[in-house]
Order: sequence, then structure tokens, then C-alpha cells
Amino acid sequence: MSGHSKWATIKRKKGATDAKRGQLFTKLIKEITVAARMGGDDPNGNPRLRTAIAGARSQSMPNDNIERAIKKGTGELEGVNYEEIMYEGYGPAGVALIIESLTDNKNRTVSEIRNILSKKGGNLGEAGSVSWGFKKKGILSFDKKTISEEKLMETALEAGAEDIKDADDTFDVETDPQHFEKVKEALAKAGLNPTHAEIAMIPENTIKLNLEEATKMLALMEALEDHDDIQKVYANFDIPADVMEKIS
Repeated sequence: MSGHSKWATIKRKKGATDAKRGQLFTKLIKEITVAARMGGDDPNGNPRLRTAIAGARSQSMPNDNIERAIKKGTGELEGVNYEEIMYEGYGPAGVALIIESLTDNKNRTVSEIRNILSKKGGNLGEAGSVSWGFKKKGILSFDKKTISEEKLMETALEAGAEDIKDADDTFDVETDPQHFEKVKEALAKAGLNPTHAEIAMIPENTIKLNLEEATKMLALMEALEDHDDIQKVYANFDIPADVMEKIS
């Protein structure tokens, strides 16, 4: 399993503390605000906003919070102007990293990201240094315990999905980003609702980590995702099952 999916699985197993939940809300609000600013306040005509709202509701964010974030994005309410910046770098064992951020102060953010990487065995790279090794894909994850693989595969492929992958406790439907909403809607009509859905950067190849490397890499992932300006972190690592057992 690639780094982003593996990290998502570990986070689910850990569960979210109240502090982490508040931090997650902050990040979700930023994404809703930027999505509304860029594409308008109508989710039906703004796929990015529609996905952001769905993500917020999946985390039980109150509707008032969502509506305020949209109004800040459209200018109906005063808000902060966030800038989207993607950073590239390396973690322990040469793992490639793509770090997506939304910030109101890019000088502060790049300085703090560089500091985190330095302390956790990584370093910041130049633009384009690792992104060539990733591809942008739509990912829809479904809980294996509550879904029929046969029905999922039949419906997803018929709707235009590219692949269905077995990812530990989920089946992950992979789509071209342009077909993401179409596939998601077709699955929803068939009564198949994902536990998680996003447009993500998927690594072309992965680096297998031993126990020491995996421990360091996961500590770095946690430190990066704890930063308020960082929305998502993608990495090209893989942790073998026997190593994961020792970590868990």
C-alpha cells in the first residue's frame, strides 16, 4: 500500500482526539473557503466545493460552519485570503513527498515546513524534484465489511473507473480526475457510498521501509499533518505487513 493510503489507515486505527478533530475542522474550513472563492457557492456547479462539503459532513461538521466558510470564500463575510502552494521534498530512506498547503503567509509556512523536515530526517526539494513520480487520480474508498466487491467492481467499471485495488481494510476505486464525480454519482445511485473520497497524488513506484525507517517516516507524516497550513501529504513509501504488525 502506498504512503498516503497506509497513513490514512493508521490514523483511522488511532482514532481522532478532540484536539485533532478541531484541527481537522480548521483544514476543512480552509478548503471550503478556497473552493467557494475559486468556483462559486453552488456545489452543483462547483465539483471542488461539492467534494469539500462532503468531506466536512463526513466528519460531522455543523452546517453553520460550512455555510460561514462558503460565505467567507465568496466575500459575503470577511475572511482570510489563502494561497495554494505545493512543496516537494524527501523523507527518511529517500521517500518522495508532496505537501499541499493553504496559507496566508507563505514565508512562514515554507520556513516551518523546512524545519519539520530537517528535524525528522528529511529535506525540502526544488519544484518538480519529485512530482514527476506521482499521478493525479480520483480515489473512492469503501469499507470491505459493508460492501460487495463484485457489485462495487461491476458498477465502478461500468461508470468509467480505471481500477479497483485491495487496500487492507478498504477497496479503493481509482478514476481519472475528470471522471471522479461521474463515478462517485453512479456508485451513490447504486447504494454504494464511500467512506472517503478525494483527488489524490498517487505514486508510480514505492519504497519498502524497514521498521526503523517506517517509524521515522510515520513520525514525519504526523508532524507535517499536525501543521495547520498543510492540507495533505503524499508519499511513495510502502510498509510490509510484518513491519506494520510491529508498529501497530
